[in-house]
Amino acid sequence: MIAHDDILRARILVVDDKPVNIALLAALLDGSGYANVSSTTDPRQVAPLHAQHRYDLIILDLHMPGMDGFDVMQALKEVETGAWLPVLVVTAEPDRKVAALAAGARDFIGKPFDTIEVLTRIRNLLEVRLLHRESTSYGARLEQTVRERTAELQRFRSAMDATYDAIFLIDAAGMMLVDVSDGACRMLGYARDELIGADPAGFGLATHAQMASHARPARASGRQSELVETELTGSDRAVVPTEVRWQVEVADGRRMLIAVARDITERRLAQQRLKHLANYDSLTGLPNRVLFYQTLHDTIEMARDKDGQVAVLSIGLDRFKIVNDSLGSIHGDELLRQFSNRLVQCLHARDTLGRLGGDEFALILPTRDQDEAVHIANEVREVLRAPFDLEGQQLQITASIGIAMYPDDATDPQTLIKYADTAMGRAKAAGRDGYRFFTSGMNIQVLARLDLEVALRRALENDEFELYYQPKMNVNTGRITGVEALLRWHRPGYGMVFPAEFVPILEETGMIVKVGAWIVDEACRQVASWLASGVGEVRVAVNVSSRQFVEGDLEEVVGAALLRHRVDASLLELELTESALMSNAEHTSEVLTRLRDLGIRISIDDFGTGYSSLAYLKRFPIDKLKIDIAFVRDITTNPDDAAIALAIISMAHSLHMQVIAEGVESRAQLMYLRRHRCDQVQGFHVSRALTARQLGELVTANRTAPDDDHAANDTEHPTLLIVDDDINALAALHRLFRRDNYRILTAVSPAEGFDLLAQHQVQVIVCDQRMPFMSGTEFLSRVKEMYPDTVRIILAADTGLQAVLDSINSGAIYRFYTKPWDDTQLRDNVRLAFHQYWLVNGARDDPRRNHIVTQDEEAEGLRISRR
Repeated sequence: MIAHDDILRARILVVDDKPVNIALLAALLDGSGYANVSSTTDPRQVAPLHAQHRYDLIILDLHMPGMDGFDVMQALKEVETGAWLPVLVVTAEPDRKVAALAAGARDFIGKPFDTIEVLTRIRNLLEVRLLHRESTSYGARLEQTVRERTAELQRFRSAMDATYDAIFLIDAAGMMLVDVSDGACRMLGYARDELIGADPAGFGLATHAQMASHARPARASGRQSELVETELTGSDRAVVPTEVRWQVEVADGRRMLIAVARDITERRLAQQRLKHLANYDSLTGLPNRVLFYQTLHDTIEMARDKDGQVAVLSIGLDRFKIVNDSLGSIHGDELLRQFSNRLVQCLHARDTLGRLGGDEFALILPTRDQDEAVHIANEVREVLRAPFDLEGQQLQITASIGIAMYPDDATDPQTLIKYADTAMGRAKAAGRDGYRFFTSGMNIQVLARLDLEVALRRALENDEFELYYQPKMNVNTGRITGVEALLRWHRPGYGMVFPAEFVPILEETGMIVKVGAWIVDEACRQVASWLASGVGEVRVAVNVSSRQFVEGDLEEVVGAALLRHRVDASLLELELTESALMSNAEHTSEVLTRLRDLGIRISIDDFGTGYSSLAYLKRFPIDKLKIDIAFVRDITTNPDDAAIALAIISMAHSLHMQVIAEGVESRAQLMYLRRHRCDQVQGFHVSRALTARQLGELVTANRTAPDDDHAANDTEHPTLLIVDDDINALAALHRLFRRDNYRILTAVSPAEGFDLLAQHQVQVIVCDQRMPFMSGTEFLSRVKEMYPDTVRIILAADTGLQAVLDSINSGAIYRFYTKPWDDTQLRDNVRLAFHQYWLVNGARDDPRRNHIVTQDEEAEGLRISRR
């Protein structure tokens, strides 16, 4: 046995390129009573130092610059003549531990250090080292005894029996066993008499050729032992892995082989456990990324030889992060285990399933075509339909799957898995719970996006961004009331890049926070420039992204920009989306209130497309609402869009807010919005986005121009709208009604009719039934929803009776007349239609209000109507 004091006096060398690690281990060893601890940060000095001091233990860091731990162990092998390296490696990389043991290390400790584990492994290894040294020394004395006193074989046998290792004495001439130790009998399960005289090759100690090699005279003269690993077969046919040290001794011309075998079963098991940990996922037991890549490589090689195909499926759980964050990592791990078990149900004999990390799994399907890959993908989706049980809590979850094919998409494992991941990302973006195949176009998009992201990171530093400004106009006066700052990017070598291409990337990467701060500062600088150049005050609205509002210090950015450029806060307006406002209502209210106190105006951009609560909307200090372009684009033709826009206008005014409509591109849209009391508009009808210089010129010209008479009363004359795609019929009707002093508007299509209705106050509409794209009854049905006060009349060349009757019954049509018409009858009925309009909407609006309609005229009108 090795005394405790002997262990504490052992010579120890600590090797690490980081002094802090050396200090930590030295303090730990000093505190435990070890007296001879040295250290070095230079791995090149280890071998010379060991040659000089013969350390009992070298604690060696594997990862060092210039010369790593493997190189150090190789250098030590040339110094350690006993071929037993007293090395305890230190590493934070589990997959390198097996390699370290194979390189000659005796044991390992992991980073970060566990104090108890470190001290235990150091003590155990020192004890083994000292025992080995003692055993080696003892063996040398025995060998000396054999040379000098061969007659005292019994004493030598006793010495052999004193060690637990198995010792075999072999006559090199006859290759037969001369003697064995008790340890050899215990290891193999034979009696001593059964082994003496036996052939060592019979139980696997070595072949005759190997023993002849070990017994060469050159080895005897060198007196160097040789260490090999082999497997011995016991009497019960059980295999015992051993480490055998061979030594040859020559006495009186007779060569004797000495083999000392040590049972390394536990070390083999430890190596197997380490190998398993290095290749398999500890949570699910599936192959990890390293083993999966190797398996895929081998599968591709087989498919290449047989001209086969391989499908790789990348499988990701949908919304796993939400589950993991809300239920905790323990339930998240249990979900992954259950999920992997279900995936195994979809496997065939030659398929391979692996976990690549997190919630990402992958499948290898050899010799499968695309149809079979789709079948497996659907099987995976199907097995997920049943709820998962997480300690009584039922949870349903889906998966998105990306599929890449060998050799169609790629021919190497790395690219194939990358493409499958790309396809999986597309499946998630498409709505989840589905699968997508990789295409070359998809790869081009990914590479283009990466290139765009790299260029964006340089854009701000290289002054490639510029602000354009789109004017906002008061619908009643025609005056420019302000502008919206819009970000533009002049990418070198590409020209102007559309915002839709790069703004989402700014959002995803978080660069929008820094770019947003630049936009605020640049807008304030431009406002100051306009003031100094004589353009005057221009209120600028700046869009604030939800990420900038949440992550950036918006108050600090705005305050600093206003102070830096000496701009009045009333000339700056911030536009926020509904999602940004609702991310944290309490925080939002506080921030907006402080910004409002500074004098900054707040607008909600794209109102109606998010999920705002009206209660919070009333609570927030909001000045303006912007109607999204989605509701303005078809506002003159789509009753639903018109109803939403009018509801927003009414609600905003009731909350004492102004309303801006964006995306106004025609006079019809402008006049419709003006009639329904919208305050401001912006869009191509007013102006496209302009540079700062162009905007200054436009503002100056707009201020000197006369006021537009947008408020002029367009009900001074009774207005009749005639819609007919037949030019001849349209001209005839125009001539017919012109004599009655109406203001007559004509349209050759329903679309043109909608434009005229938006721009003018129309009382009566006469419309042809048969028109391309939209019938007269369909047109008037929409008109009824958008302009319910109008009186609507149909002219039809054929009966089409049922559609007309349905429209009459629903109230969409006031009267129905056939073509060809009777001029007198039609004139009388249109006159009666105007009379009906004034009766319903009030006589004060009738331009003929000074004329009293007699009872005879009403009776005549009723008679004509019945006729």
